[in-house]
Amino acid sequence: MTDNARARKLADRIQVVVAETLDRRIKDPRLGFVTITDARVTGDLREATVFYTVYGDDEERAASAAALESAKGVLRSEVGRQTGVRFTPTLAFVPDALPDNARTIEDLLDKARAKDAEVREVSTGATYAGEADPYRKPEDEDESDGPAEKNEGPTSA
Repeated sequence: MTDNARARKLADRIQVVVAETLDRRIKDPRLGFVTITDARVTGDLREATVFYTVYGDDEERAASAAALESAKGVLRSEVGRQTGVRFTPTLAFVPDALPDNARTIEDLLDKARAKDAEVREVSTGATYAGEADPYRKPEDEDESDGPAEKNEGPTSA
């Protein structure tokens, strides 16, 4: 077993190598606008998962996924050549769910903004249900100098 720092360094290097190789060497027309977002390597450095996003619709995503699968051998050999590790990890390409999650969050935030605007619009001419100041105020005391003395019963002198 290796330490996590080595696996992280190898994953970072794999991400760079795959991105550069896709940009320079792979000339597949099915390959759309692909961005390599992350790479993760298992602790034994045998398998690497490469996360990617594709700009476009579902058809372009499917075509790019097929292009990545067909270019897997070239990419793996380039990773092995540039990293210099004893065993070149196998590559698995996984579409990154981050853009979909971000789109969902943006939709939810838009709905929340619309609800806030609706509540603000309804409350513009509203008045309080009770008094404007709901806090109790102490009643005015007698105009004597101090507080009234309490008589707590008979006192013995």
